[in-house]
Amino acid sequence: MSTRTETDYLGHLQIPSDALYGIHSARAKENFPDSTPFHIEWYQAMGLVKQACYLTYAEMVQALKEENLLPKEYSFIPNTIIDALSRAAGEVHTGKYFDHFIVPAIQGGAGTSINMNVNEIITNAALIHLNHKPGDYQVIDPIEHANIYQSTNDTVPTALRIAVVRLLTLLEELINNTRHSVESIEKEHRNSLRIGYTQLQAAVPSSYGQLFSTYSEALSRDWWRVSKCFERIKVVNLGGGAIGTAIGTPRYFVMEVVKHLQRLTGFPFTRSENLNDATANLDPFVEVHAILKAHAVNLEKMASDIRLLASDLTGNHLQIPKRQVGSSIMPGKVNPVISEFVVSVAHKVYSNDMLISNLAGQGALDLNAYLPAIGHAMIESIKLLIAANQSFAQYLLNGIEIDVDKSASQLMFNPSITTALLPLIGFNKAAILAQEMRKRKIDIFEANRSLKIIDDDNLNKIVKPNNLLKLGFSFHDLIE
Repeated sequence: MSTRTETDYLGHLQIPSDALYGIHSARAKENFPDSTPFHIEWYQAMGLVKQACYLTYAEMVQALKEENLLPKEYSFIPNTIIDALSRAAGEVHTGKYFDHFIVPAIQGGAGTSINMNVNEIITNAALIHLNHKPGDYQVIDPIEHANIYQSTNDTVPTALRIAVVRLLTLLEELINNTRHSVESIEKEHRNSLRIGYTQLQAAVPSSYGQLFSTYSEALSRDWWRVSKCFERIKVVNLGGGAIGTAIGTPRYFVMEVVKHLQRLTGFPFTRSENLNDATANLDPFVEVHAILKAHAVNLEKMASDIRLLASDLTGNHLQIPKRQVGSSIMPGKVNPVISEFVVSVAHKVYSNDMLISNLAGQGALDLNAYLPAIGHAMIESIKLLIAANQSFAQYLLNGIEIDVDKSASQLMFNPSITTALLPLIGFNKAAILAQEMRKRKIDIFEANRSLKIIDDDNLNKIVKPNNLLKLGFSFHDLIE
């Protein structure tokens, strides 16, 4: 294999001649032998951040020229190089060259390896655009040129915010889709009777519409909370440099770079009024992930309920789509794999929440060195929740079937139905009726005919869905 020699102040390394990464990336790969791949969404967002920086630089130089303020002793990067860097950064944004991003997700160094891998890719791609070979850093240098007026500590977290916002936009849409699927079941089965349970014991009459309304309301809250996440992470520290002081960075660059970021992303990101704070503290990610955790909780509750109601243990109160063969040894067995997938996703989100909270608290003084792990967990959670919503709605919710007659019959045979008679006959007589039903395994109608506790016509009226599902009772109804 043909190689080229690259040098840093630690020594020399041989790099494949056609590789777009360089010595900084190679050292990181050696130091962090982890196979967890870096999220392409973060990589693509880095391309946008770099492009915003190059456009700001070019605009700044042009403004200085027009005002005849270019310092003679100051060496500016030629437009041809800035244009080539901007072109390469745009290609990174499309996901191009991702196979040359060799730094793993879990790493030390606060993200320096991420930044340098992207710098090297952009540099070498720009060199190729200008008909030079990769590694010809006398023409374009990964630090002097590709990283001009930038720091790992402002570019990498800004890119993370872009990646998160884009993914949250998709998650918001998919939560809404899941909610629509749930609402369809709610409306269709508004009056479909079922047994309501407390502590897994039959309790009172209810309906599938009421049950699924609890899910749709929870999803509505999830959608609203996720839709507000942008407000929590729209403030970026781009231009702040190493710790937010912008030392070594032109004031023009600090003030203007976020405007280009807004235009490139289409999102109204804003520069922090306190760049030191935005660099040192990662609590906005903790807050946003807590919202993701709340959504995971609601998904788990829903998926677990449906798994239980569709089980043989509960008499298959509802039927869910059969998605795949469930056993390699038990013929005909089909498992509730979609519900189990959703529950598994939820618990991965919970573990990521703990990681993000703990590592956000590990930030020391002016910088948090654990941004790469925090960012990886953040993006992973959103992508998992996107997948869970897609699968849950498409492969489970949209195919649920409910045997309305069977559920209504089960309710009439269950002593919990006697709760509906309390306003008319009181607790003690209702308990006698329930005991008769339980002892003889008969429905409420036969038990009442035997005990003659209430008029049959009244009983028939009370157990109709429109009466059972009313909110409370009216004394006027008792008089009638």
